Amino acid sequence: MNFKHNLTLGFKDPQIPRVKWRYTLTSGKKKSKASKKPSTKVSNQLPRSRRVKVEKALEKKENPLGSLKSKKKPKTHRFARTRTKPGEMRTIRFPLLETSMGDPWPIRVTVIHGAKPGPVITLLGAVHGDELVGPIALTHLLGSSFSGFDKPLDPNSLAGTIRIVPVLNLPGYRMRSRYFPDGRDLNRESPGTETGNTTSRVANRIFQNIISGSDYVIDLHTAARGRTNLPQIRADLADAPSNAIARGFGIEVILDSLGPRGSFRRSANEMGIGYATYEGGGANTSDAGAVQVALYGILNVMRSLSMIPGQPSRPRARLLAHGSTWIRADQGGLLDMRAPAGRFVEEGEVVATITDPERPGAIENVLSPSRGLLICTATNPYVNSGAPVGHLLPIHRGIRAVESMLDNERQLIPSGTDGEPPWREETDVDEIEVEGEWIAGNVDGGWHSEINSPPPSVSAEEEAAES
Repeated sequence: MNFKHNLTLGFKDPQIPRVKWRYTLTSGKKKSKASKKPSTKVSNQLPRSRRVKVEKALEKKENPLGSLKSKKKPKTHRFARTRTKPGEMRTIRFPLLETSMGDPWPIRVTVIHGAKPGPVITLLGAVHGDELVGPIALTHLLGSSFSGFDKPLDPNSLAGTIRIVPVLNLPGYRMRSRYFPDGRDLNRESPGTETGNTTSRVANRIFQNIISGSDYVIDLHTAARGRTNLPQIRADLADAPSNAIARGFGIEVILDSLGPRGSFRRSANEMGIGYATYEGGGANTSDAGAVQVALYGILNVMRSLSMIPGQPSRPRARLLAHGSTWIRADQGGLLDMRAPAGRFVEEGEVVATITDPERPGAIENVLSPSRGLLICTATNPYVNSGAPVGHLLPIHRGIRAVESMLDNERQLIPSGTDGEPPWREETDVDEIEVEGEWIAGNVDGGWHSEINSPPPSVSAEEEAAES
């Protein structure tokens, strides 16, 4: 089946071969290249304690998969008192608040219910209202290039159900704000309560009605204000279904971490729902590259779950990170980043400079403390001494594998940015461990309020936590 992407995002016209492929979750020895049934490889480089947890999770159960060749017809899908029959696609209005007065904030949820049995996957955008990569990517996914007859998301050939929510935080989106109108972060109130504050009530409605009915969730984010992210996946790799979709996304950087307290990701994992957070680009911006990678990854996950035809693509190597290093300013002034997110830098390399308009001619170089990959960099030029300007994954092994994925400017080009990479077995993917810890257990714990000036009702600690 051939399909064309009539977008202005630089897509190529990939071909999706109709080849039977099933993603199995078993750990074990590396299989030969001739093997037709790849297995999930647990990196030997993982810390022993973490490796045991990952292996245990992978042995617990087989994750829900689609049945593309099944002749059995699935049941009608029910959501918000609305029924969607097999082979149908419909958009449903779902109010975030149950109220007869005031604005109930009705969001749009599109249900694509396949004609064949399979898992339920939910795609979320704009959990934070100023993060626009999700709304743009999911709106494209619902367009005629991707959804409809003889397209990748064809209800008549789909095995399973897709629920797409381009904008979850509707009031924040309307205000162009990360937060809810009461100044709280929707992604820190899960699972919420029916009688709590406004954000908590909405979080409870979302969790009970949208997330809890899913087998898998992919949540599309960007960095918060004042910084930008290299496309990356965040997931708890010790959770079997989350491990499956994190790898299935098909990009190079996976950050192994628990979701922050109060996040939808942590609440979903506690209920056995696979959940992966995609991060790419920055707030209040339209990042075509991050959108393109998000679309590529979503389709790749669905292929890996046998929900749509085709073989999933895989990167040449994966970075499995369990911690990171922060690059901080030692002087205050105006920041000029010389190395963007995605740059592979050497120890002692100049990644930024700081100047002060009140001291013409004075300049301070900011050096990388280690060889590694920048996964996030500051875009806010105002810095004080101690302010974080870069988030670095220090890399001490697998250097050749990493360098093979860099362009002439030492920049990592994420899979999906320029068409699909060549097909390869799961066991052919090099996995490179990045050791360390996350500050306060949060991937983004090193960022602070100087970069992101939260509203007065939100603490700097909450703002610093993962997007």
